[in-house]
Formats: sequence, structure tokens, C-alpha cells
Amino acid sequence: MPFGHDMACSLAAVADLINSAPQTASDGTDGLETVADLAAYVRRHKVSGLGEVGPSDLEQLRNLRTTFHTIFTSPDPGTAVNRVNTLLARTRITARLTEHDGYPLHVHYFGPGASLVEHLAADCGVALAHLLVMGEWERLRTCTAPGCAKVFVDESRNRSRVYCDSRTCGNRMHVAAYRARRRA
Repeated sequence: MPFGHDMACSLAAVADLINSAPQTASDGTDGLETVADLAAYVRRHKVSGLGEVGPSDLEQLRNLRTTFHTIFTSPDPGTAVNRVNTLLARTRITARLTEHDGYPLHVHYFGPGASLVEHLAADCGVALAHLLVMGEWERLRTCTAPGCAKVFVDESRNRSRVYCDSRTCGNRMHVAAYRARRRA
């Protein structure tokens, strides 16, 4: 299912944020260890309308990361809906149309002057809400490769993606299956 640009960017930002946690990182390190890591995340996802980020933003974003992880790994759509509603209830959502950084007209859901966490909770929370409304909850996935706990959004047309990355986990699993067949 093709998602709009804003929704795809927000969902990618959520998955990347979750995958920065030690429990989902392949090497077990925290991808948000320092304010510099946080600034790199903000640049990578082109989070607009922010001032300087600092240590308090870092701690708050780690807490938001945990919230997003519980939404991604919800056991059923009803639980995911409740968790998204809880997240959205904590945000000050102010929808407004904007054009910036060469992107066409789109909607931002965070208010002017919002902190990084308010910004991401609102924009990414709304993206997750839209995904649930569209009945696409099953597109929130965890990699099925042994030893990998990364999350991803399955954007394939037929909802068939099972690995976080076809070049790493997917290739590793296909090579292992090939070698097992050769041994048999």
C-alpha cells in the first residue's frame, strides 16, 4: 500500500527511533546515547521547526521511544488503538498546512514552538492513527530473523515482507536456507 510522503516519513522516523533502543539494535548499543546522536536523528529525519536539542530532549525521546515500541508490538489492533489514543491524549495537536524544505503542501500536527518530543508524538502518533484507521495494523512488524528484534513498516503491496532489511537479515536467512538444502 503506498503511503503519502508525510505518513511514510513519520512511520520511518518511528521505526528508526525504536530501532535505536539497545533491545532492538543488532549490537545492543543505544543509538541515542548522546545529544549528538539525537541531533543526527533529527537531521536524518529532517524534523523541522526545532531549535537546539539538549539533554532533557534526549531523556524524553527515550521515553517516547518506549511508548512507540509498545504500540508497534501490540498483541492486537484494539490494544494498539488504546495505546495510540493514550499517546495522542498527552499531546497538544494543532493541525496546520505548511510548505517547507522543498516539500509540497502538507499537514503538520504539532503546534508552533513544540518540543522535539511533542513534535514527534503528534506527527508520528497521527501517522500511526491513520494506519490503524485504514485497517493496516498488521504492517507494523518485527523482523522474523533469529537474533533480530528490529521493527519496520511493511510497505509491500501484498504485505509479505518479513525481514527488517533484505540485504542483511533477508540475505542471511536465504543463504542459511540454501546451505541447509545443499546439506540435505
